Amino acid sequence: MKFQAFKFVFPRSFPILTGFWFVGIAYGAYMNVSGFSFVYPMLMSLIILGGSLEFICVSMLLSTFAPLSAFMVALVVQARHLFYGISMLDKYRGLGIKRYYLIFGMCDETFSINYTSKIPDLLDKGWCFFFVTLLNHFYWVSGSTLGGILGEFISFDTTGLWFVMEALFVVIFIEQWKNDKKHQNGIIGIGVTALCLITIGKDSFLLASMIIIFSILSLQYIYTRKVKGLLLSNG
Repeated sequence: MKFQAFKFVFPRSFPILTGFWFVGIAYGAYMNVSGFSFVYPMLMSLIILGGSLEFICVSMLLSTFAPLSAFMVALVVQARHLFYGISMLDKYRGLGIKRYYLIFGMCDETFSINYTSKIPDLLDKGWCFFFVTLLNHFYWVSGSTLGGILGEFISFDTTGLWFVMEALFVVIFIEQWKNDKKHQNGIIGIGVTALCLITIGKDSFLLASMIIIFSILSLQYIYTRKVKGLLLSNG
């Protein structure tokens, strides 16, 4: 069963290898240029597993010790994972101990695959989710480590490299839009973000929109669970 699950998810996760290695190698090389050995990007990608935050952490490591500031930056940068968590509550329910690793390893690309993949009934969904998460985790760690090692011998301009991640976010959104018949969550996200951008401005709209969207989706989830509970109790 585990091997069949691995065979099913590997081709679906393989395209992520290209993007993760491309950005991961650049990140590892950037760490090396900043004066850190390959051990730093290897451990940070293994433990943090957040590409945007890991790039920001380079400047944090080079600046004065400010744990509260670092916490707030990490919270803002990774706040989108709150929405991923809400979306995956039902899918990860009842998966036992695997659920803890799935929660830890839920990056943008892993969420996209696990949320949109239609897993055959003959396969164990828990193991499919697990192998997607594990493979993507391995791709990022290996790419970052390789970049940290190669950074000793090569150097290149990384300007504009993040267009890869931005394009990937657009693809993730389009794929979710296609798979969601109601488009309710997508409309909420676009509408709230646009409203905050107009009313608050580009400097502060991101955090405000995330808080509002998270609140709306949380209330929506609680209401849906209550309705399902009432239907089951009455049926």
